[in-house]
This record gives sequence, structure tokens and C-alpha cells, in this order.
Amino acid sequence: MIERSQKEVWKITPWIMVALLLGNFVLMAYDARQTETNQRVIRVWAQTVADFVQSPVTSITGAVTGYFRSISSLRTAQDENDAYKQRIQELEVEVQNAKSLKNENERLKSLLELKETSKYKILPAQIIGRDASAWFSTSIINRGSLDGVKLNMPVVTNGGLVGRVTAVSPLTAQIDLITKEKSGVGAVVGELETSNTLGVITGSGQRDLLEMGYVPGNVEVSVGETVFTTGQDGIYPPGLKLGEVIEVKAESATIPQLIVVRPSAGLSSMQEVAVLLYEPPPRPKYEETLPNAVKGDN
Repeated sequence: MIERSQKEVWKITPWIMVALLLGNFVLMAYDARQTETNQRVIRVWAQTVADFVQSPVTSITGAVTGYFRSISSLRTAQDENDAYKQRIQELEVEVQNAKSLKNENERLKSLLELKETSKYKILPAQIIGRDASAWFSTSIINRGSLDGVKLNMPVVTNGGLVGRVTAVSPLTAQIDLITKEKSGVGAVVGELETSNTLGVITGSGQRDLLEMGYVPGNVEVSVGETVFTTGQDGIYPPGLKLGEVIEVKAESATIPQLIVVRPSAGLSSMQEVAVLLYEPPPRPKYEETLPNAVKGDN
């Protein structure tokens, strides 16, 4: 037993010595100091190890933090960009509305000027519909019989004649434009009092052009002259502006020439018009206009 115990002690003894040596080394290392700074060497080593470990961790943490900050900044920038886009759209709508109001004011102002200069009573109206199937040759206005609108009343803008009323309901009316092919307007090139260049204006089949026929071939007509109504058709009063001559097609002095006229009223873009509350004077009966005419028994 005693020998066994001694053997076990000898086995443990080296480990104890190693432990003591390590402990002594640790104490020496702990107590060891640098000559220049008088700091403990173990503290310097500990800081070095800590810096070695902390540096990459700090870099990774900074990178991750920067990444999420970048994402947050991108989201903020995207939100601001969306807000700017929305504001730009709102401003564009405001500018468009301002332009529309300005154009409407100018059109209404022109109608007011027409009302002040016209020798006929006028009724302002708005275009509320167009017939696309007939090349926009028919329009609907928001005035009807309750406003005093009657069949065949002329419709004008400040630029000139638009057409005439061809159908009436209590609240609306239909207008046939002068560009309609079956329309017919007594017309004169130049002022009625000074010109004998008479003819008939009809629609040309083209959306923005008129044709004036029945003008004798020996009558001189120049491009740029103005065409007016004569009042001889029994519908329109005399002196309403129809348009401007843009082309003269003459073949010979014995063949009537064809005159192409551009309407002075902007028919394709008009939005406000005016109905002339005009009714032509009754035509005298044919037999009453001839002196010494004998009436028939029937």
C-alpha cells in the first residue's frame, strides 16, 4: 500500500510542478511591464488580441449597418421621388386647367364682343355633342325651345357663320354646319353693296372647306377675298362672314367657275357658339310682287 501511494505521488508530482511553473509564468507575465510605457505586458497582449478580434467584427458590423442605412436611404429617396412625381402631375393638371380657363375666357370674351357688335339678339350656347358619322357636320348645343331657339335660326361665332338649327327640343338643339354637303347658303364675294359676284356656298365633302358655285366665268375673283352671306336664301341675314377664297377654278368665260373657300369660323375646334335670334322677314307672294298680276281662280 505504501509503495503504491508513493508511486501515485510521483505520478502527480510532475503535473504539480508544471502547474506551479505555469502559475509562476502567468504571475511573471502579469507583473511584467514594458520599459517605455511601464504598462503590463499581459494587458498589451490582451488589447492586441482584442483589437485583432474586434477589428473584423467592427468592419462587418459597419458594413451591415451601412447596407441597411443605404436601403433605408433608397426607400426614402424613392418615397421622395414618388412624391415629386405626384406633385409634378398635379402641377401639370393645374397648368392645363389654367390654360383651359384662359381659352374659355377668351372664347366667352369673343362672344361678348359679338353680342356688343351684332345688330341681332344672340343666345350663347355650348357644343355638347358632335356626330362623328357625318364628318362632324352636325353638332348639338345646350339650348332649346325653352330658351327661344327655333328652326333655321343661324348659329355663329365671333369668326363667322357656323350653320343653322335643324332640330329643336326643349333643352337642346341640333345644328347643321355650313360644311355639310347638302347645305346651301346664298353668298357674295366682297361686300354685298359693292360686288356682283353672287353664288351659292355648299359643303365640299371635305371637313374644313366650302365650295362656291354658279359664279360666271367672266367675273374676276381673287384669292384672299372675303365671302359673305347675301340673305337671299331666306334663312341667313345678309352680311355674315362665311370665309376666305383660297382657290379659284375657272375654265372659260362661258363656264361657271368653282371657288374654294375656307370657313372663317373654327368649326372643328369650336366649343362655344351663339344662336342668332333671327327670323327672316316673310317673303311676299310671287303674284303680289308682279304689277297687274291676275290671280288664278283656284
